[in-house]
Amino acid sequence: MNPFHETAAAAHQMSRRHVLRGLGTMMSLPFLESLGGKAFASAAAQAPAKAPMRAAWLYIPNGVNVKEWFPTGEGTGYELSPTLKEIERHRNEFMVVSGLAQDKARSHGNGGGDHARATSTFLTGCMPKKTAGSDIQLGVSVDQIAAQKIGHLTRLPSLELSTDGQRSSGRCDSGYSCAYQFNLAWKNETMPMAPEMDPRLVFERLFGYGASGAKGADGARRQRLQKSILDTVLGEAKSLQGKVNGNDKRKLDEYYSSVRDIELRIERAEKFTASLPKDYPVPEGIPESYEEHIHMMFDLLTLAFQTDTTRLCTFMLAHDGSNRSFPQIGVPDAHHYLSHHESDEQKLEKIAKIDRFYMRQFGYFLDKLKATKEGDGNLLDNSMIVFGGGIGDGNRHNHDNLPILLAGRAGGTWTPGKRIVLPGETPMTNLYLSMLDRLGVRAERVGDSSGVLQVS
Repeated sequence: MNPFHETAAAAHQMSRRHVLRGLGTMMSLPFLESLGGKAFASAAAQAPAKAPMRAAWLYIPNGVNVKEWFPTGEGTGYELSPTLKEIERHRNEFMVVSGLAQDKARSHGNGGGDHARATSTFLTGCMPKKTAGSDIQLGVSVDQIAAQKIGHLTRLPSLELSTDGQRSSGRCDSGYSCAYQFNLAWKNETMPMAPEMDPRLVFERLFGYGASGAKGADGARRQRLQKSILDTVLGEAKSLQGKVNGNDKRKLDEYYSSVRDIELRIERAEKFTASLPKDYPVPEGIPESYEEHIHMMFDLLTLAFQTDTTRLCTFMLAHDGSNRSFPQIGVPDAHHYLSHHESDEQKLEKIAKIDRFYMRQFGYFLDKLKATKEGDGNLLDNSMIVFGGGIGDGNRHNHDNLPILLAGRAGGTWTPGKRIVLPGETPMTNLYLSMLDRLGVRAERVGDSSGVLQVS
């Protein structure tokens, strides 16, 4: 029996789990007004009448060129810095929050390791145990605090992304385990949530083939069939097109097109990999271009939010201490090396170029969210996006006055387009308590939080 036709006959009281299905694929869809929203409830519960709140935390490494990154003035009349001008078109969609700090990223007698501590404390506000062994210990990250309470409302409780892969053991920064440096999300004190860097595996996890990917016999079968995920559900999709209004048809067309576009880009990346020498160390499905890799991950994240497959995501654009070079923007030097600039103007200019590169990627993500219509607004209106890092100036390794942007309108409870200057040493985790409130999650504290930061 066709599960779509079976449920469609039930006065539109269908679960999103049954909307589009075929050959093991389960396709989540955007909110459609003509079906009253009920058609697209998560696998666990019916969708609320109003759009759900989403939250994402995006991490950039190694500090910034503070003179080029931070703006001047405050309030709505603040002046954009050279770095922030890269996203000037979104001025009314983000706010700059200055004065936030992560005290637990400081040494507190543990010596070096600022990069490991910067990453590990960013979402936890907890002091990592200094060890390179298996006895790692930290705390629960804000995204996982939320996932414990609202994760059951979506197919995936949370999504963890990276461009640097997974490392849960080994010695990295000054005697700290690599687990601290390569993971933003922590389920509990001893269990990091390993991020995924392969767009193919992210895509398959979102749309039903499973996190293990279509390999072995399953992969061979899929190649023989020469069918994409969309191909398996086209029949049901056509049936759905006849049951929605013109505006929703446009939404569906845009949605199918965006999914197909991601599939094709992943396939092109895999074809390129297949043509390389047998032992060439390029992971399957990952684009050669770093920028394209980031864009693909942002596209997938947008789809995940659009379909309510998850409402929580962490994305490490690069781990702190990253020595990635950027020859495509005229910076062949290693990023971490440059961050120890010692006030050298040439190094500072190269750091500024890297900062602007990451800001452009953030702008790309905001473009995607803003272009995705939802209700009377767009996806960005119903999101809270944190963009920044756990180090201010890479040369000083300071963990106060962090470079932090907040984007989105949080369902109308944030008013972007301004700069907020907080008293120095305001815990970053106070912001997270405020975000948890908006997600409908009651929490006494997050790490070293001292109270709810009033952001409006």
